[in-house]
Amino acid sequence: MKILWNVVGILAFILGACGLFLPILPTTPLWLLAAYCLLKGSQSLYERAMSVRLFNSIVTTYQVYRAIPLHAKIIAISTLWITIIISCIIVSKWWLTTLLLLIATGVTWHILSYRTLTNEEWKRLKKEVEERRNQ
Repeated sequence: MKILWNVVGILAFILGACGLFLPILPTTPLWLLAAYCLLKGSQSLYERAMSVRLFNSIVTTYQVYRAIPLHAKIIAISTLWITIIISCIIVSKWWLTTLLLLIATGVTWHILSYRTLTNEEWKRLKKEVEERRNQ
């Protein structure tokens, strides 16, 4: 069973990393899934994944505050819509354009549905992560 947890965790980690560049793949939910699966499957794989600074930041932010920093929301939504609009211009099929716009709207709603991390919480979290890293 641990092998299955590890396989799903590694796949979710890779897909989440791809989501950094492909706006249709949601990075945060995939990396939260990866953290959960790797924690169930292998403590050492979980620790290796948590050593990736961005992964650690996203997972810890969600675990501690159940929130996303404002700058992350802005970057994610901006990248999503720029990519979708460019895709709609290139595609020029009405049904595919409609589908892309519906997907972008859904992903935007999903991102905005998370609580926004305050500046104080973000600074405190960054400090905690740095302290853990230095131990």
